[in-house]
Amino acid sequence: MQVYAPLDELKPVGDGIWVVDGPTIRFYGVPFPTRMTVVRLADGAVWVHSPIRLSEALAEAVAALGPVAHLVAPNQIHYAYLPDWSRRFPGASVWAAPGVAERAADHDVAFPEARALDGAEPWPGEIDCLVVGGSAVHHEAVFFHRASRTLILTDLIENFEPARVPWWFAPVAWLAGIKDPDGAMPRDMRWTFRKGRAELRAAVETMIGWGPEKVIVAHGRWYERDGVAELRRAFRFVL
Repeated sequence: MQVYAPLDELKPVGDGIWVVDGPTIRFYGVPFPTRMTVVRLADGAVWVHSPIRLSEALAEAVAALGPVAHLVAPNQIHYAYLPDWSRRFPGASVWAAPGVAERAADHDVAFPEARALDGAEPWPGEIDCLVVGGSAVHHEAVFFHRASRTLILTDLIENFEPARVPWWFAPVAWLAGIKDPDGAMPRDMRWTFRKGRAELRAAVETMIGWGPEKVIVAHGRWYERDGVAELRRAFRFVL
């Protein structure tokens, strides 16, 4: 089932920002729809977040926006397709959250040389970057596209719509705390922040302070409006 068809097509989010929905993959047996975000920077360069499965048609559509200059692996799970994109666009800089290179090596993935997403501001005035701390294992970089007031997350919020998942997964999503319309951080991930709740709270407060109107997530329905309210709802367990 093509959950968010049409797939592999640029879908406008705002001025200079698009999402692309990709095929569903299996992660520990669970069907996960995939999604990447594409931004065209002020200088015309293209920024690609959490690249999905590469096809030549998709590569050409993204390249038509401008030179592909930045490829972003936002956490230790969302990196698998980035090497293909790096080979297709060898002039692009690769950016990786903490732990990505190590995870790739553990899975015998030849990951390209990457610049660290360590809280620096590689795209000042256009895309704010924050590495969310506090977890024992999950290190995710989040981004705020200022021009469109869009917050770009990956797995910190998941929001599975019951009508778009197999019947047996809907109750699992509810138990995990990731069922639309009350999608949030998966409960198993929350547990990894048990000793770092203050750091997580500070990160969430920073994201709220950015004042996003939209919140993009990688899995499930993303939020086209009321971004601040959705953040307060999804992270109420820590605020």
